[in-house]
Amino acid sequence: MQEPVTLKCEDGYQLSATLFRPTKPLCGAIVIAPATGIKRQFYAHFATFLADYGFAVLTFDNRGIGESVSTSTRKSDADLVAWGKLDMPAALDTLEQFYPDQSYFLVGHSAGGQLIGLMSNAHKLKAFINFGSSSGSLRNMRLRYRLKAHFFMNVFIPVSNFLFGHTKANWVGMGEPLPRGVARQWRQWCNGQGYVQTSFGKEVTDHYYSSLAVPSKWIIASDDDIANEANLKEMISVYEGSNARYCVLYPAAFGLDDIGHMRFFSRSSQRLWPLVTNFFDEHLQPAGGTF
Repeated sequence: MQEPVTLKCEDGYQLSATLFRPTKPLCGAIVIAPATGIKRQFYAHFATFLADYGFAVLTFDNRGIGESVSTSTRKSDADLVAWGKLDMPAALDTLEQFYPDQSYFLVGHSAGGQLIGLMSNAHKLKAFINFGSSSGSLRNMRLRYRLKAHFFMNVFIPVSNFLFGHTKANWVGMGEPLPRGVARQWRQWCNGQGYVQTSFGKEVTDHYYSSLAVPSKWIIASDDDIANEANLKEMISVYEGSNARYCVLYPAAFGLDDIGHMRFFSRSSQRLWPLVTNFFDEHLQPAGGTF
């Protein structure tokens, strides 16, 4: 069962969200943290699968995206730091209000996994699993895709921001229109090293990447041009305190033509979804169980 809910962030900003009630006895609660510019509806089938398994699930639109646009995108002051420091903590707090005293988990997609270390309440998570989350460093991408990425990041974003006051990411198939601050930081961090680490001591004055001792699993696809293995390892290294492990999925091994950066959450890839429930099941076991 799905129901609309409203999240209230620490700064008073309100976000649109959807709560998926479990259809079996409750075994835990999960926040799905979205990729850059991706609306929560994209994760509805995956969330339904998790709810049918027994998890309560919360999906949400980050500020400036989808139904969480409080003003025109051009006037939005949202940025990636606010997504991690304000929006994602509000999602976890709201889930806790609906389902207190549960085991809490997070599934991060791309940016949703990159920003967990900004969450002041991330220590409440029993574990998290990320798909397609990496440093996104342009320098580590295959040459053919690197040229495309450089054009988007270093030509399209600044020109679009200058002309329209925001980035028309939807024009090039990169999700929803992006607030200029989101696109600016995205460009800056992908041109740097360690993604958000690029802003440590600058726009990011406090964080929990080093101290977050939460078990994590990171999944990428072999045909993902953005989250390749080099970028994955670079992002994991920023999470110094996490007990992290990772795996690379080869589409043919699962009878799939492609997975890439987005298709893990598609119904065509639902045979992959038990990778998530199996990992979280490990951390639902009583003390002394196997990790």
